Amino acid sequence: LLAAPAVVSTSVEERDRAEAAEPEGMMPTDPSPADPSPADHLSAAAVGVIVVDHGSRRAASNEAHEAFVRASAGTLPYPVVEPAHMELAEPSVGTAYDRCVAAGATTVVLAPWFLGPGNHWDRDLPALAAEAAARHPGTRWLVAAPLGPHPLLLEVAGERVARCLERAAGRADECAACAGTGRCRLS
Repeated sequence: LLAAPAVVSTSVEERDRAEAAEPEGMMPTDPSPADPSPADHLSAAAVGVIVVDHGSRRAASNEAHEAFVRASAGTLPYPVVEPAHMELAEPSVGTAYDRCVAAGATTVVLAPWFLGPGNHWDRDLPALAAEAAARHPGTRWLVAAPLGPHPLLLEVAGERVARCLERAAGRADECAACAGTGRCRLS
């Protein structure tokens, strides 16, 4: 499941540094009502989420991602959730961004379906989002953190390893991910 993205850019470290800079005995000042946080302007109804993977030359992989995102969209608190592929296949980030805006989103969040930060997260996805946003003046966007490193990923990996070992030992059927592939055999 995807968590709601944090849209306030102040990190814990930045906040701690700012608090340390305050004169001793004084509390940090709260933002004035005239200068609200960006999060104050957000409504879940105005946020569109694009779950974006790399994209594959293998059509079945792209279709599996799209089907998973569509089937899981209701688990997120946002009315607009679109699948996309960074490259190699449609729907592209630009197409998904257009769909989010057409459905009423004024803020679009790219949720990278990547295991860790890298060049795609650091450069490519922001460039694709900026390009798409240029066609929709007044919209805002951000790229959320990738899936990893998150401790739940190790739990998922452990479950997959255990299931495949059970299958290889003849004590379990193929899982949905491996069905029909002939995987889960020891060589």
